[in-house]
Amino acid sequence: MRQDVLNEINIFLRGGEKETMSKAAMARIMGCDPRTVKRYLEGYEPKKKRKILKKSKLDKFKETIISKLEIGCTSMAIFKFIQKDGYTGSYSLVADFVQKHKEEQIKKATIRFETAPGLQAQVDWKENLKMISKHGELFEVNIFLMVLGYSRTKFVKLTSDKTQKTLFKCMNEAFKYFGGVPKEIVFDNMATVVDRANSRIGNVKLNTKFVQYSKDIGFNPITCRIYRPQTKGKVESLAKLVDRLQVYNHEFETYEELEKIVKMFMKEINNEISQGTNMKPIERLEKETKYLLPLPNQEVLNAYTTSPKEYKVSKESMITYKGQKYSVPTYLIGKSVSVKETDEYIHIYYITNLITKHKKSKKFLNYHKEHIVDILKSDALKGYKDNEIEEFVNNHLSDYDEL
Repeated sequence: MRQDVLNEINIFLRGGEKETMSKAAMARIMGCDPRTVKRYLEGYEPKKKRKILKKSKLDKFKETIISKLEIGCTSMAIFKFIQKDGYTGSYSLVADFVQKHKEEQIKKATIRFETAPGLQAQVDWKENLKMISKHGELFEVNIFLMVLGYSRTKFVKLTSDKTQKTLFKCMNEAFKYFGGVPKEIVFDNMATVVDRANSRIGNVKLNTKFVQYSKDIGFNPITCRIYRPQTKGKVESLAKLVDRLQVYNHEFETYEELEKIVKMFMKEINNEISQGTNMKPIERLEKETKYLLPLPNQEVLNAYTTSPKEYKVSKESMITYKGQKYSVPTYLIGKSVSVKETDEYIHIYYITNLITKHKKSKKFLNYHKEHIVDILKSDALKGYKDNEIEEFVNNHLSDYDEL
C-alpha cells in the first residue's frame, strides 16, 4: 500500500477538509483509486514489511567473541582463535562486531558515579609515562591515581613499578592524604588486584593477599569491566590531566626532582575548580573527610609494605631464629626464608609460600623427622636405602634431643 496516500489523507484530516471533499476528488488529487482513499479514511494502515534477517558467518561465533572480549583479548587475537574453530569470514567483520559490542556496553554503563561523601574512591595507573630530563636522560615511570567520588580530591604519586607492594604503599599514603578510608574502592582488571588465572566471565576472583588487605584496611573492593571506562570516569579524566606533566620534560634533573614536580602538580589540580562540582576538590574534602572510615593503626599499614627479615638456611638445612635452630627442607640450603611467629608456632616462608612450621619450645634444636631424613640422605648416609635411613633416624632421635 501507498505511504504517500496515507500521509496526504492525514494532512487533509488535520486541515478539516474531510467533510468538504469527496473521496473521488481526493483520489484524483492523489492519483489513486477512490476505494484506496475509503480504506485509509476508515482507519486502514498498511502492514509493515518484515525484515528478513540475513545469516552471517559470524552468528555461531558471537558468544565466543564476547567471552574473549570479557577477558581482554584483542580483535585480531579473537579472529585468529575462531578461524581455528571454523570461521571463514573476514577480519573486518569481526572487528566491526567487536566495535559495535563495545559501544553498546559503554552505553549501558554511562551512569556517572555521583557518590555520597565518604562512600567511594576509584584507582588506576598512568602506565609507562616517558619523561626526559635536562640532560636528555629518559625516565619511564608510572603515575598512581586515586580520586574520591564526592569531593573529586586526587592523590597522585610517581612510582618506578606497579607491584602489589607498591600498590599497597600508594594506597596507604592516599588514605593518609585524604584523612581516612572510603567505604568502597573501584579498580579495573589490574593483576595486583584480580586473580586472572582463576577469574571467569561474570565472576571475577580477587587476589588472596589483596582481599586480606581490603579487610584489614576496611574498604569493599569493586571491579569494573575492562572496556567500560564510564564506570570509573573520574579517574579516567584524571589520567588525561596527568598528560599535563609532559610540559615538565627537560625541566628536571633527577627522579627525586620529578617526584617533587608530581607533588606540586597534585596540589595544583586539587585547588582548581572541578567541572563536575563547580568547587575546588580540596574545599569539598573538608566535608568528605568527616564521612571517611578511620585510618587503621600504623602496624596494620606497615604489614603490607615492609619486607620481613630474612634468614639464610645453613648447610645443616636449618635457620637460627632468636637463638634457636629450626629445620627446613634441604632444597632451601643456601637460600633465604622469612619467619612469622604466632602464640604457638614458628611459620617459615620461602618467598610467599609456607614451607613448614615448628611448635614453639625451649629446645636449641627444633627439627621434623622428614627434614632429618633428607639431610642424612643428601650427606652422611648418601647411598643408603630410605628404610635404612629412616630406621637410623628413629634409633637416634633421642640423641638429637640430648644434643
